[in-house]
Amino acid sequence: MEYRYGSHTVFQIEYHFVWVTKYRYKVLTGEIAERIRDLVRETCEAFEIRIVKGVVSKDHVHILVSCPPTMAPSEIMRRIKGRTSSKLFEEY
Repeated sequence: MEYRYGSHTVFQIEYHFVWVTKYRYKVLTGEIAERIRDLVRETCEAFEIRIVKGVVSKDHVHILVSCPPTMAPSEIMRRIKGRTSSKLFEEY
């Protein structure tokens, strides 16, 4: 068990998120899957979110993250999905 420390807190908060593509189309393959992996890592580093484990499948993404207690689960997903989707739409 790995605890994280803030200025006045000790915490271990982990969330398991799964999100799917529209109509479960199998589009997350090859170069796109690699790019999603990179974008999720970049986003998590920017907002002090640690990725414990993650998998990009053909039609969905699993991610287990550890985050500070100041971030709500909805805010985490808004940042990750919003940033990755906008970058992917620009590039592909």
